[in-house]
Amino acid sequence: MDISEFGFSTSHRFSPSSKSNPFRFGNQKPRNLSQNVFRFNSSKTQKGYGHQLLELKFGGGMDKQRERFDLFRLKSVVDVDKTLEGVGCVAGDANVSFYDAIVIGSGIGGLVAATQLAVKGAKVLVLEKYVIPGGSSGFYQRDGFTFDVGSSVMFGFSDKGNLNLITQALAAVGCKMQVIPDPTTVHYHLPNSLSIQVHKEYDEFIAELVSKFPHEKEGILKFYGDCWKIFNALNSLELKSLEEPVYLFGQFFKKPLECLTLAYYLPQNAGNIARKYIKDPELLSFIDAECFIVSTVNAMQTPMINAAMVLCDRHFGGINYPVGGVGEIAKSLAKGLVNQGSEILYKANVTNIMVENGKTVGVNLSDGRRFFAKTIISNATRWDTFGKLLKTEDLPEEEKRFQRSYVKAPSFLSIHMGVKADVLPPNTDCHHFVLEDDWKNLEEPYGSIFLSIPTILDSSLAPEGNHILHIFTTSSIEDWEGISRKAYETKKELVSEKIISRLEEKLFPGLKSSIVFIEVGTPKTHRRYLARDSGTYGPMPRGIPKGLLGMPFNTTAVKGLYCVGDSCFPGQGVIAVAFSGVMCAHRVAADVGFEKKNAVLDVALLRLLGWLRTLA
Repeated sequence: MDISEFGFSTSHRFSPSSKSNPFRFGNQKPRNLSQNVFRFNSSKTQKGYGHQLLELKFGGGMDKQRERFDLFRLKSVVDVDKTLEGVGCVAGDANVSFYDAIVIGSGIGGLVAATQLAVKGAKVLVLEKYVIPGGSSGFYQRDGFTFDVGSSVMFGFSDKGNLNLITQALAAVGCKMQVIPDPTTVHYHLPNSLSIQVHKEYDEFIAELVSKFPHEKEGILKFYGDCWKIFNALNSLELKSLEEPVYLFGQFFKKPLECLTLAYYLPQNAGNIARKYIKDPELLSFIDAECFIVSTVNAMQTPMINAAMVLCDRHFGGINYPVGGVGEIAKSLAKGLVNQGSEILYKANVTNIMVENGKTVGVNLSDGRRFFAKTIISNATRWDTFGKLLKTEDLPEEEKRFQRSYVKAPSFLSIHMGVKADVLPPNTDCHHFVLEDDWKNLEEPYGSIFLSIPTILDSSLAPEGNHILHIFTTSSIEDWEGISRKAYETKKELVSEKIISRLEEKLFPGLKSSIVFIEVGTPKTHRRYLARDSGTYGPMPRGIPKGLLGMPFNTTAVKGLYCVGDSCFPGQGVIAVAFSGVMCAHRVAADVGFEKKNAVLDVALLRLLGWLRTLA
């Protein structure tokens, strides 16, 4: 599938012999732009999808058989103002107009919730604004390169335990994916020339960390030991909705010590635990960097349970990259969903959620279509859900409280590059985190850089002799608004050149001259194409939170409306959003009659959880 316009508004292919500056975007022209033609065949839909992208032809004329094909000529592959029309088709029974659940958005959280419900027997409709599934776990292709839209670090993909939630979600709909294990989770390049590799083998990682901080050996073992207590407790439980009392009480009676362990750590943050055991300020700064990768905030603001899930699963299940790229996960889940008799509709832009007599009844699309369901599950952020899809004046008190406690986490500047393979030294790790000068810049915009090179693991993602570099650094949307188009493009050029120069100096000499393709996306790109308010990737506490105590679960104050994804418990990250999807599906299934339910206990538990959130 060749998607020629994900929406990164600076896209350029460079000839290997080109001597011009690759950052002078305005002077470079992609090849054969004038004749780019998208061809969609509505009569040969791809299995599991509501449309098929047959081919991207260069230099071809308009097909004369207009009754069979919808043709869309693009002005250029860099024009973000163009969108593809007429692509969405229901990938199931188009005559069904009432569903058990409608899921708005096809991110990993939404797809896990949808597939879990479909497996239980529910009739589900997923509505996706874009032309492919996945959201920030999607993909796009350019000139033989297959790029992951978001993170290439995949947790939850192992073949053991209970936290391999992606593996379980795929298996539930009869799918299994080939994966490539990564021997190193991440290679840190930090101030004072501190270099630490997080090996897959836990003992190797601890040995390397202790070698850098021998005087803190006991503290290191105790902090990561607490992480393992939490992880082992989670990994021993059958993970379902914490808002469903029949399940919750059943798990407590089966595993009381594990449940009490999690309850103990629920209101605690990683920074508090680290400071109990560790005194060295540089080591504490390293713990901050470990948590920043998890949550884009420091350890004092990162819930201990979130930190433990990631800091241990990387050793227990490991990082496993799906063959063909991260986008294959969403494609497989969408295929599995349709195979279960449910549906997914692309180019379906939901404009608002219909509410009658205090209960959700359906959704309106931008093209005038309407769909109805017993329940609505929003995979949008809570800001989009309650600020755009619902009327702002109807904002429930619980949501007001949430927005008083949390703000939108920053978005990212993302740089996708194709480079000549020989610029990378032998044995280069797949994932890198770079903060080369001052620990104080960890959370500053453009301060730290996260780099993935997925072709280290799967060379099929790039043309022979090339590698993919996927670069992320935090950036605020306010930094990109209120300027002219020309100033916007110039700023992208300047900022991206600085980021790449840092990587060239720190890791890969000659990097700039090796670039054969580059595409830059800003927070505005993420907002436009991922439909995320301000391009945010989830909530960030305004102050020091009480762990996860203040995070909302899947139910909302609006009857029939549920939320799923990174602005729900347990938060950001692949495991977290998959967990959110599993929990949401279980709670919805109980409410629509596909799981056991006790109405009296339901009311009591939901009131208790609501009260606990007020304590945060």
